[in-house]
Amino acid sequence: MATSGKIKLVTFVTGNPNKLRELNSILLTAGLSDRVVNKDIDLPELQGLPEMVAREKCRLAAERVGGPVLVEDTSLCFNALGGLPGVYIKWFLDALGPDGLPKLLAAFPDKSAEARCVFAYSRGPGQEVKVFAGVCPGSIADKPAGDNRFGWDPIFKPDGFHETFAQMVPEVKNTISHRAKALSLVRDFLVGELE
Repeated sequence: MATSGKIKLVTFVTGNPNKLRELNSILLTAGLSDRVVNKDIDLPELQGLPEMVAREKCRLAAERVGGPVLVEDTSLCFNALGGLPGVYIKWFLDALGPDGLPKLLAAFPDKSAEARCVFAYSRGPGQEVKVFAGVCPGSIADKPAGDNRFGWDPIFKPDGFHETFAQMVPEVKNTISHRAKALSLVRDFLVGELE
C-alpha cells in the first residue's frame, strides 16, 4: 500500500522523557519540534541486531498508532566484551546501575566502546520502514561522573573529550552524540516528509 503526499505529524513512540527532550532539542533547529507528538506505548522488548530491533519496533508501533511513527533503539557496545551489552544495555543498566557497568571491564585494559542509536520511521501500517543510524565512539569511565543521570551518560566519554556525556552541557552533547548523529539524518528526511 503506497502513500504519497506530505504528512502533518509524526508520533515518536517512547516513554522516556529524556529521549523526547533530546529529540525536540535537535529537531528544533529545523523548526520541526512541534510536528512530532509523543505517545508512550508498551511495545515488546525485542532482541537482535539494532537495525532489526528498530525496524520491528517501528512496524509494531505503526500498527498500534495507525499512522506515521518514529521509534528509537539505543545500544552501548564494549569492545573488550565483543559488543556486549549492546542492545541489552537497558537490562544491564537496570541490574548493575551506572556504578556497576564499568566493573564489567575491570579485568580488561581496553575500555573503548561505541554508543549506537537507530531511529526507524514509517508512514503507517504496512508501509516501508526507513532506518537512520548514528555511532559515537568513546570509552567507559572507571566510575560515573556528572549531574545528568540519563541512563549510562555518567560512564560514557566520547572520543576527543575528557568528560562523560553526563558532564556535558546539552548543547555540546546534542551535537556529538550517537542520538544527535542519527537525528540529523532523521531531521533531514523529515524536512521533505512533513507539510
